[in-house]
Amino acid sequence: MPNSPRPHFSLSTELHPQSPYPYHRLPLPLIQPIVDPCHFTSFMSGSSESRYIRLEVIKGKNLRALSKRIPAGIFISISDSRRRWKSPISVLSSEESAAWGDTVTLSSQASPAFSVEIRASYEADRMLGSGEVIGKLEMSWDDLLNHGDEPFDISFSSVRGVHPSLTLKVAVVHACDDALSDSLVDCKIARDTDAGHARLAKYVKYKRVPHLKVAMQHFQLVLDQCPVGHPDHAAALTNIAYARLEGYARNDLQDIDATTSLFREALALRPQHHPDHPLSLYNLTKALNRRHIKKSTAADIREAAQLYQELLPLCPEGTYIRSIVEGPDGVDYVIGGCNNLPKDASEEGICLRRVVLELCPQGHQLRHSTLDNLSWVLNTRFEQRGNIDDLDESIQFLREAVSLCPEGHSDLAFYLNNLAVALGHYRFNHQGKPNDLDEAISLYEEVLRLGPVWHKHRDVSLDNLGSALVKRFKKRKDIDDITRAISLRREALTLSPPGHPDRDTTLNNLALALKTRYEELDVSEDLNEAIDLYRESLRLKRLDNPARHVTLCSLSAVLSSRFTHTQKNEDVEEAITLCQESLEALPSLHPGRYLSYISLKSAYLSRYQILHDPADLSLAVENFRLASGYPTQGFPNRIRTALRWVAEAESHQHDSALEAYQVCLELFDNHVITRSSIISRREAATAFSGARSLPVDAASCAIRGDNLRRAVELVEQGRGQQWSLASRLKTPVEDLESANPKLAHDYLELSKLVSNATQDSADSTDRAAADLAETKYRKLTDQWEAAVAEIRNLQGFSRFLLPPLYADLQAAARHGPVIILIASQYSCSAVIVPTSGDPHNVPLSIALADLKTLKDRFTRAIRHASRMNPAETRTDLIVLLRIVWDEIMLPIVNALENVLKLKRRSRIWLCPTAAFTSIPLHAAHPFQTRADRSKEPCLEDLYICSYMPTLSALIRSRQMMKRRATPSFVAIGQGQPGTGKGKALSAVDSELELVHKLVPATANHTTISGDAATRAGALQALEENTWVHLACHGKQDPTQPYNSHFVMRDEHLTLLDIMDRDIPHAEFAFLSACHTAAGDEETPDEVIHLAAGLQFSGFKSVVGTLWEVDDAVAKHVVQAFYTYMFHPKEVGVMNPTKAAWALNRATHAVKTTVPLEQRMVFIHIGV
Repeated sequence: MPNSPRPHFSLSTELHPQSPYPYHRLPLPLIQPIVDPCHFTSFMSGSSESRYIRLEVIKGKNLRALSKRIPAGIFISISDSRRRWKSPISVLSSEESAAWGDTVTLSSQASPAFSVEIRASYEADRMLGSGEVIGKLEMSWDDLLNHGDEPFDISFSSVRGVHPSLTLKVAVVHACDDALSDSLVDCKIARDTDAGHARLAKYVKYKRVPHLKVAMQHFQLVLDQCPVGHPDHAAALTNIAYARLEGYARNDLQDIDATTSLFREALALRPQHHPDHPLSLYNLTKALNRRHIKKSTAADIREAAQLYQELLPLCPEGTYIRSIVEGPDGVDYVIGGCNNLPKDASEEGICLRRVVLELCPQGHQLRHSTLDNLSWVLNTRFEQRGNIDDLDESIQFLREAVSLCPEGHSDLAFYLNNLAVALGHYRFNHQGKPNDLDEAISLYEEVLRLGPVWHKHRDVSLDNLGSALVKRFKKRKDIDDITRAISLRREALTLSPPGHPDRDTTLNNLALALKTRYEELDVSEDLNEAIDLYRESLRLKRLDNPARHVTLCSLSAVLSSRFTHTQKNEDVEEAITLCQESLEALPSLHPGRYLSYISLKSAYLSRYQILHDPADLSLAVENFRLASGYPTQGFPNRIRTALRWVAEAESHQHDSALEAYQVCLELFDNHVITRSSIISRREAATAFSGARSLPVDAASCAIRGDNLRRAVELVEQGRGQQWSLASRLKTPVEDLESANPKLAHDYLELSKLVSNATQDSADSTDRAAADLAETKYRKLTDQWEAAVAEIRNLQGFSRFLLPPLYADLQAAARHGPVIILIASQYSCSAVIVPTSGDPHNVPLSIALADLKTLKDRFTRAIRHASRMNPAETRTDLIVLLRIVWDEIMLPIVNALENVLKLKRRSRIWLCPTAAFTSIPLHAAHPFQTRADRSKEPCLEDLYICSYMPTLSALIRSRQMMKRRATPSFVAIGQGQPGTGKGKALSAVDSELELVHKLVPATANHTTISGDAATRAGALQALEENTWVHLACHGKQDPTQPYNSHFVMRDEHLTLLDIMDRDIPHAEFAFLSACHTAAGDEETPDEVIHLAAGLQFSGFKSVVGTLWEVDDAVAKHVVQAFYTYMFHPKEVGVMNPTKAAWALNRATHAVKTTVPLEQRMVFIHIGV
């Protein structure tokens, strides 16, 4: 009888394409080396003309392991009594399904039946044992063939409530090529492993401890057979650790520490890129979570968060392990556990909060609370260190948390409140931005609206809104704000009766509101009530209360105030003692020390004002010094402190006054540069009462101390600050390029980035977007400042971009003396900077109040003159110009002639400050006739006058003159502006024709007018030409000078547009338009006008106008100017340094045809 044919299996060569994990392919063909850990006997398959059945394993679903353990993957095993075929391992999906698409060819005569098993593998790499059985089914060949050639499902016994199933497809074939076979494994390691899996599954199902003990015995036997160094050691460790973890979870085992150590050891053997690394990470996190559930060990949940941060990216979307990791027992548990940890603002604590936020992607249910927690620790670190980046990032996260909570969300009010605190308390105190305070008040109002009157936190909401209103009252002096603030805080106090844990805080805050009203309205009842409230608040505060120093200092302040009225020594003595107690309780660099210094200063100052002991004044000054220099305090508070120091030092004639001015100017510089837009910088500069006169008062202080060089330095440092800050980014670096080309390149690139960030932030109206722009800008400026610091370390560059010294500034007087006119409340004088040597002081008898009156009289006289007949005598103007000559310019002329021996017709440069900026100094005239009937010469008969915004601007223009481009001239005229943009200017076209005739033929000349004279066309022309003539309407914006503009056909050409351009080749501009050189009233020393903007953008020489110009008359001045500018003797020569002389000659030449006010309206600025 012939031998019965052996079952014959053939595995297709197609690999499963969806599996993201590498997998170990089984079975092992006879001709290949055996790599299974067990030794078994292999047989060659026989041959026969038998019928074969090709079986395709398509997919499976409801694939659950009884042990609830996460498998590395699922595979299918088909076998008879002697042979087995195993599919590749397929990764289990989040829907508990898997796909294969593999085929096996079987001989139907080998055995009447065969078995199909679904198994879970717990190793993606080298498999230990045969895994855990999910389902097993015995089938006959007839059962298989009954389904025809269509796919069909076979179902298995229920596992955890569902029936696993497979989708198969069968076909009869008549040949089997290259069949592979795999003997059934018979190996102790495999048997023990499989037995362990089976017993563990029974333990999970039946919860009987004997099953657990047997499972652990089997796994321990395997571990004993797989010692350290064995390739399956990690798998053996993981199996026994997992069994122990299941026992711990069900309270059948107590030793979790040893279990965790086993998982750690297994993970160490499966480093990054190992196929089983993700599963080992998960197992360790599961152990840590289990231990945290029972022991609440903070270290466990912190470590689990770090591990999940590594694990999540390794778990592809749609996989089963991903669904478990992201589930309530996985990362969600860790996020919740971390969010419940005590908030820690250390580097480690903040790092943890960032990790947790990474675990909460957009749409995660815990993201809003995680954002709030991270915001809290960043805010706390800001309080400790004063780094504004921390606060800005905190606000950014809070804004997102608010955006994730729709109307009606239970946590919305909570996040709104926290955002309001960050904006209205912390950032407003640090930076003083009014927008932050206004937004905070709106947010607090919304919080109150969301919370009913019986809400448990209503007292906090009332108190916080009151705090913001107190701050706004200090800023805007609106009595309604302080009245409402006190009312809100009284209501809050009624909600915090004796015994309430926050009563001490509410008492303190009500006292502060009363103290604030007392300081403004001088109501003694408010002061006495505030003292009583502070005392009660202090009595309720424990010695270890972190806010105790605030109440100590606040009580000290009100006692000092009362002392100035009652002169009772016990009040001021107690005030000083309270401050000293506060300082003793606070560590070095604690933010609260600033408040202690402020209060101690007030106490010493109040005692000095009564007892006049110089020691008290010295102690007050020392505390001024400490407070204004305190590094963790924001610039606004430090500036206010320094300004008060200036006022007190001037009032008491203390020798620290000049130091106080210096501190003020440095703080202003540092504060303003933190603002990311040009407009916000001006807002920051004008936000402080008394700051407008700071540069001239500082110079006056130096003059009174006979330190003229320092006076020049200080007025330059404080005047034109906006231009100085902006020009830093345009500083020429030729010398630096020679010394260190790479550093020069890096500096220039960073300057461009900072400049672009400044322009980008100017257009942002969205508050969140503006915050992000500010943060981006600040990070860029940090990098820029680091580059500047590196440059200063180079030999010869130690003062790179630092405020210039007198020796540097004297370069401005290279071609003629510079006259700085200082108008201070303390003294008015002129400081002449000569070509060489020390400056010369010319005291002026006129006072600041007289200058302001003179300025107003000029405004009225010019307005009146504009309505007069051209032939009428301008009597009012003549009287005023005589005053300017007699009281201002004559003493200066005497010094120029008699001290400096300056020749007549020499050039001089005027640098007016404060009230001097609104007076036409160049037109000063005695209007007198000598005995010989000759006329006394006026200033412009004696000298060629020019103006300058700052000395540095003139120096920079001269430096840029070294590189000259081929001259090109463009005349831009717009006499027909659009509707609503001003009246038509009938003389513009004729003026352009006139200019065209006078410009040398050698110059490349173009004219832009009418419809072509648009904003874009004008900007392009400015950038492409070296000489420009502009004839159009000019408007100076009195409220926002950066919006001053030339009127074009479509849109306005604004000062900001001009400042955004960098035109280093530009040389000369004639601005035949109104108000192009008139500064604004609020910040006269900033010299913010159109002519200065053109000089900043690159034009070295500019003719501008101080007030309104009559276009019909102006063309006479224009004709005379260009006639002198392009003198026939110098045909074809275009020299911008001749502009001042040409203007001087032109205004003299048109005396008989042009009225006085229309001649003196033109001034020259620059080289």
